[in-house]
Amino acid sequence: MIDKKLFLPALGKSFRKLDPFLLIKNPVMFLTEIGALITLYESLFITKENFYFFIQVSGWMWLTVLFANFAESIAEARNKAQADSLKQNRKEIEAHIQQTDGSIKTIHGRELKKGDVVVVSAGEIIPGDGEIIEGIASIDESTVTGESAPVIRAAGTDRSSVTAGTKLLSDHVSIRISSETGKSFLDRMIDLIEKAKRKKSLNEIALTILLSGLTFIFLVVVVAMEIFGRYFSVDFSVTMLVALLICLIPTTIASLLSSIGIAGINRLMKKHVISMSGQAVELAGDIDIVLIDKTGTVTMGNRKASELTIAPGVSIEECVRAAYLSSIEDLTDEGRSIIDFLKEKYPEQIPKKAPKIVNIPFTAKTRMSGSDIGEEKIRKGALDAMGKFLHYPIPYELAEAAKNYALAGGTPILLSTETKALAVIFFKDVIKKGLKEIFHRMRSMGIRTIMMTGDNPITAATIAKEVGVDDYIAEVSPEQKLEVVKKMQGEGKMVAMTGDGVNDAPALAQADVGVAMNSGTQAAKEAGNMIDLDSNPTKLFDIIEIGKQLLMTRGALTTFSVANDVAKYFAIIPAIMTPFFPPLNALNLMQLQTPRSAVLSAVIFNALVIPLLIPLAIRGVKMFAEKALVILQRNLLIYGLGGVILPFVGIKLIDLLINSLGGV
Repeated sequence: MIDKKLFLPALGKSFRKLDPFLLIKNPVMFLTEIGALITLYESLFITKENFYFFIQVSGWMWLTVLFANFAESIAEARNKAQADSLKQNRKEIEAHIQQTDGSIKTIHGRELKKGDVVVVSAGEIIPGDGEIIEGIASIDESTVTGESAPVIRAAGTDRSSVTAGTKLLSDHVSIRISSETGKSFLDRMIDLIEKAKRKKSLNEIALTILLSGLTFIFLVVVVAMEIFGRYFSVDFSVTMLVALLICLIPTTIASLLSSIGIAGINRLMKKHVISMSGQAVELAGDIDIVLIDKTGTVTMGNRKASELTIAPGVSIEECVRAAYLSSIEDLTDEGRSIIDFLKEKYPEQIPKKAPKIVNIPFTAKTRMSGSDIGEEKIRKGALDAMGKFLHYPIPYELAEAAKNYALAGGTPILLSTETKALAVIFFKDVIKKGLKEIFHRMRSMGIRTIMMTGDNPITAATIAKEVGVDDYIAEVSPEQKLEVVKKMQGEGKMVAMTGDGVNDAPALAQADVGVAMNSGTQAAKEAGNMIDLDSNPTKLFDIIEIGKQLLMTRGALTTFSVANDVAKYFAIIPAIMTPFFPPLNALNLMQLQTPRSAVLSAVIFNALVIPLLIPLAIRGVKMFAEKALVILQRNLLIYGLGGVILPFVGIKLIDLLINSLGGV
């Protein structure tokens, strides 16, 4: 907060925000500014006595408004610094468009349109967001994610999406542009960060309305005091009444409300997660259930073919030929893995010359892929789907091998023709590190985790047990994923969903919080309301924790703000009323020395508490991996009781200091 690059611009912006037309968006602080103007006018043009006291009260009210403006400005300055850093990564580059006749035309990156196909070679910058439609390459995404290790992106996989401004390190790819000029992922990141302050959540709007209501009630009370004072011939000073009003309205939380929300998005950005709105961050704090896609999320996604069990009566040559021909045109990770496995284990049996092949791609509906070679149909896929393709039971030996593979935590794939089961290929899933600990922490916070996968129940159960999720749903289709989300929402649950593939997009769009992996498809990233730039499912805990932290911070500071009004009540009411009604001096629990020093002490404390709480508003309250009720009780004890005690101590110390300096 004291960094010159942030502090000075934020300080200057605090004065610009004194504009009433800007401040009116915050009714509490707008009323505080009006009060500062009234007290300044009275001290300069009306009262002839106690000028020093009145001008001090007015000055501290102006500081209250400035401190509130500074709280919002410093949070915005932190976001602006992030946006400026991203802007430095946005380079003006050329794009090589592939024409319909196959020729290449070079244009400026700003001229790219959605649907254009560009060719990018090693060493070049990717000119726009898109998906690789041809080729495979290593890409440096450090400008976006901050991660120095290169990543592999390939056509026909769930990791085909690329981002503008990243650099191709190897090979040569064709990319279909998926965003219009000025609407790339990087542009949207910058825009979201810069405009974070305008995206108020429903909770924040509701709290603003509540604070405005409380302010109106106290305003009515103060006006009523003036009316009754006139009736009883009691001459209340306007400055005293305004001081009472400003100290009783919830200025503390009103001044910090905006900065809490902006800081929440900022903390999420530091975890390399982009939120499409402030509301999504808050919703993450209320999540009850987390639905996790297995492939590419729980596991690394690039399953490796590592073993082959051949059916009785089938030769190695026949099996290898079928596996090779069914995969030679398959551009998925599994297809390439089979080819690599065959070249390593059975190089002599691989056909020297491949016949004319019609590739049959994998679909979520058929759950198989393969090749047609004339009348011959070779397929590979999930056992239940392949059983329907075969029209007869899978041989016992292959079924047992598949069961053993699944129990080992892998994925068995059946290879066959229409008339003959040939083999079971074992694909080994590589589970991402750190998930078991994260899911345990979620469980301790009362959050249920469910893994969803298209794999068979045995494989799903093995992976679920290994990673430590609470439950799993196997052999699930994209439509079923969507229905699962809807069903749980219908039961009143708040649902978070993670995924990276096209098949995850419907569920990501339906979920209350949809976290798409940056390494995934463009469809998934457009469907979710959050994007994990590091494509690391362990970020789920960070996202939920930041959401809970935002809600708890707002709740804690609201509790503190309301609680410390109690102390200010016992400081100002006796100071104002005792000269006219001496018995009310019994309410002077702090034994403040004079009415004027009591009022001034309360006004000073009311102003100073705001900058003292800015670091807490930006950093957030400390979070523990516990259920929300336990955290709420702890915060009520700390900030509720602390909100009552601290002002008593603070106001008393300020009163002693004022009187030791000569009083007012």
